Amino acid sequence: MAGASDDRIEKQDRLARVRQELGGAPLVLTSHESVSWYLEGARTHVSLAGPPVLAVRVEAHGDVLFVADNEADRLIAEELLPEDAERVVRVPWWISPAVAAAEIAGVPEADAAAQLRAARARMLPAERARYRSLGRETAEALTDVLAPVDPAQTERAVAALIAAELIARGIDPLVVLVAGAQRGGFRHPLPTAGVLGERAMVVVCGRRGGLIANATRWIGAPVDEEPLLGVERAFLDASAPGARLDDAFAAGTAAYARFGFDADEWQRHHQGGPTGYAGRDPRATASTSDLLVANQAFAWNPTAPGAKVEDTMLRTADGWEVLTTDDRWPSVEYEGLRRPVARAYGA
Repeated sequence: MAGASDDRIEKQDRLARVRQELGGAPLVLTSHESVSWYLEGARTHVSLAGPPVLAVRVEAHGDVLFVADNEADRLIAEELLPEDAERVVRVPWWISPAVAAAEIAGVPEADAAAQLRAARARMLPAERARYRSLGRETAEALTDVLAPVDPAQTERAVAALIAAELIARGIDPLVVLVAGAQRGGFRHPLPTAGVLGERAMVVVCGRRGGLIANATRWIGAPVDEEPLLGVERAFLDASAPGARLDDAFAAGTAAYARFGFDADEWQRHHQGGPTGYAGRDPRATASTSDLLVANQAFAWNPTAPGAKVEDTMLRTADGWEVLTTDDRWPSVEYEGLRRPVARAYGA
């Protein structure tokens, strides 16, 4: 983890400012996104559906890691920085690490949610390097699986291939959605035994090193992607450092009517927002007023019936960098960015 220790120093400084804002009390980190962010991408789970197997108590004199005893040796050997191992407190498996960390008075994570999102927002150098690698490999996995598929394959068969390809690359398949031609109206299509048919959508959210890459790809018959790319561009143009998230959300949702969609199309599915250590951190709405910063990651995902566009991007000081990209996938240039289009079967 090159640069991880340098990143940790900056994160400690950020959380010191958060603690000062909250009166100086210890801060107890208990969510996957906060713990993995602070511990440089450590895998905090056993079950993807379960709670973290460790919690972190951030104090003025140093961090204390409360770790389930039956997980401690593995985490020390494979996940934690050397300096973290020196601060581990082993907790019996029948006691939640979050409960153990909170036994002494401190600020629970839920009471500092907005401040912690702000602390995570600006990606540091080692994080950006990990994210670029994850984004590239996620996109490559989608190309490798989807390039040879045919319309007679089932949604579940394709989902299984995608999950296997991601896992082979050390990426946890948090979300794998597949919609064949008969299910194109569903925005979150869990795979079924139905076949792909004339046109199909595939959506993945893959996690490695704590970070999550989000991407959508289409295979089969082409459609006119330009109107939805226009909506996406409205979200991107409004997501400038110094802007507010609710303003970016308003600008993007207002663009639906301008590009020929129903004005209320945005109400039929969430539109995405900042990403990183959570799939959306947070999901953008009219009431999310987070301040946007440079080197923040986003995954806007405007959708309409039979159409969706989604990639994970980094907003740098120089503009947008698409992370989930593979030059082998067909694309068009739209206002300076290469954007994916539907891949014909057998192409």
